[in-house]
Amino acid sequence: MNDQSNINACYHAGEAKGQAQEKASHMMDKACDTAQSARDSLQETGQQVKAKAQGAADAVKDATGMNK
Repeated sequence: MNDQSNINACYHAGEAKGQAQEKASHMMDKACDTAQSARDSLQETGQQVKAKAQGAADAVKDATGMNK
């Protein structure tokens, strides 16, 4: 392999490595965004469940006269 071929091969290898790193970084960012979205959704669902449970408990207390 002559010097120019070696330089070209090294250049292309470095270019491929840079593209792979950029793609991996993009995929990590996307995964983090997805995880944050899931966390937010679960938190919202948890708050809704908590509110419904509190409403049900209050309804039972009202029905049994315990809320006076």
